[in-house]
Amino acid sequence: MSHPHPELGAPPKLAKGGLRVTPLGGLGEIGRNMTVFEYDGRLLIVDCGVLFPEEEQPGIDLILPDFTTIRDRLDDIDGIVLTHGHEDHIGGVPFLLRLKPDIPLIGSKLTLALIEAKLQEHRIRPYTLEVTEGHRERIGPFDCEFIAVNHSIPDALAVAIRTPAGLAVHTGDFKMDQLPLDRRLTDLHAFARLSEEGIDLLLSDSTNAEVPGFVPPERDISNVLRTVFANAQKRIIVASFASHVHRIQQILDAAHEYGRRVAFVGRSMVRNMGIARDLGYLRVPAGLVVDVKTLDDLPDHEVVLVCTGSQGEPMAALSRMANRDHQIRIVQGDTVILASSLIPGNENAVYRVINGLTRWGANVVHKGNAKVHVSGHASAGELLYFYNICKPRNLMPVHGEWRHLRANAELGALTGVPKDHIVIAEDGVVVDLVDGKARIVGKVQAGYVYVDGLSVGDVTEPALKDRRILGEEGIISVFLVVDSTTGKVVGGPNIHARGSGIDDAVFAAVTPKIEEAVARAASDGVAEPHQLQQLVRRTVGKWVSDTYRRRPMILPVVVEV
Repeated sequence: MSHPHPELGAPPKLAKGGLRVTPLGGLGEIGRNMTVFEYDGRLLIVDCGVLFPEEEQPGIDLILPDFTTIRDRLDDIDGIVLTHGHEDHIGGVPFLLRLKPDIPLIGSKLTLALIEAKLQEHRIRPYTLEVTEGHRERIGPFDCEFIAVNHSIPDALAVAIRTPAGLAVHTGDFKMDQLPLDRRLTDLHAFARLSEEGIDLLLSDSTNAEVPGFVPPERDISNVLRTVFANAQKRIIVASFASHVHRIQQILDAAHEYGRRVAFVGRSMVRNMGIARDLGYLRVPAGLVVDVKTLDDLPDHEVVLVCTGSQGEPMAALSRMANRDHQIRIVQGDTVILASSLIPGNENAVYRVINGLTRWGANVVHKGNAKVHVSGHASAGELLYFYNICKPRNLMPVHGEWRHLRANAELGALTGVPKDHIVIAEDGVVVDLVDGKARIVGKVQAGYVYVDGLSVGDVTEPALKDRRILGEEGIISVFLVVDSTTGKVVGGPNIHARGSGIDDAVFAAVTPKIEEAVARAASDGVAEPHQLQQLVRRTVGKWVSDTYRRRPMILPVVVEV
């Protein structure tokens, strides 16, 4: 197997007749999926998603792929193929289109409807091309064929990309549910046909590669939901991804069966379910869905609320309910269903929400105690079956953390893909398909780009480190006035602490140390305010560390008079 190396340099010029594949997100992580294909100087992008922040990234709203490597080549981009409508595949599109709004978006009806609604908020009117399974479209030098795949959202597609360099197939996210709710199966016949043509490079979803066997059918959840609905005495509150149409359909069906009304809570949930209903992907019986404002007029046993927050997101509706920071107040006897999996890294946040809800008396039903979720990604058994159908000449696992990528690579090897034709890459690692062989040839910049409010890319890793220090250790401010002639302290120092747990009164002990350090600096000819600030920072920091074993942020201000 071919592995990336930390000392990889910039990739060489692409060989004539070769296909270059550059993942800018989604490899080594769950989310932020984005892959750039290059042939003959032209670019085709598959997906452009976001990653959601973890606890060590305080204040961050979203994490984007790094567009640096394509920023100067926007005119070379022939299109962005969107495999499906989940945020980790489409959430970054508005930020890319801010750089060049007329890049064509190619995808299925539902996928395009979801991204168009999102782009309206950014005041971008995109150029779109709607495709369906079986559709074949030439996008620049890329001859693209679209294939139906089953996932946890309707209308998901894989894409086969033909160029003179060979046939590359990108699966997007997929599984092989044999009893899907919408009866739309993963088109194994199409993949078998492509196999006969010869798949030169297969980029395959790795998310569930460590999980043995096959994913249970989505419809298995229906019986569990009906049991929960039958036993619930008061309100039922369901938290799900705002794009999980199949799961919401089952909630609606259960609510209709048990005589409950449903209200959607949260802007993204209301918007996406409205789109799915209008396009016919969500079947809603007349009178079932009501405005959340009307719920006060209904008895608790007739109420179902569907909201976001299944991943413990701090600002999502469910988290705010758990924190008593939402108009909907959890009361004893409410039932809360978390109808989703745990994205790696979100476990602590989710269990914190579960504990908060339980504290207020809710009965919380989640994947750990009931079968209220099945994955949207193929497990190991399905992947083995898939590889035996596709028989790829080269395999590149995508979409997953390192353990998922490696497990997927092992599955490919078991089915006969030569190990030296399996490429385990990571974000930024460049893979060239030349003369039928995929090889790692270099690396480009592909770091995290943070969205914080209206700023994009302004927050850096050092800034996040400062935020973590502020959150964990607090801040100590030091203000003093120095005579510009003598260098002596003539005012202060005034020292105040916030969030450090240290009382301001104790700083009398460090005042003589500051005055002594400043006087010594003056005798050595040091008088520049910035140098004095650094001196004060070191003096106070050492004293706090020696006295309290803490490392708060020290913010010194030195004024000369």
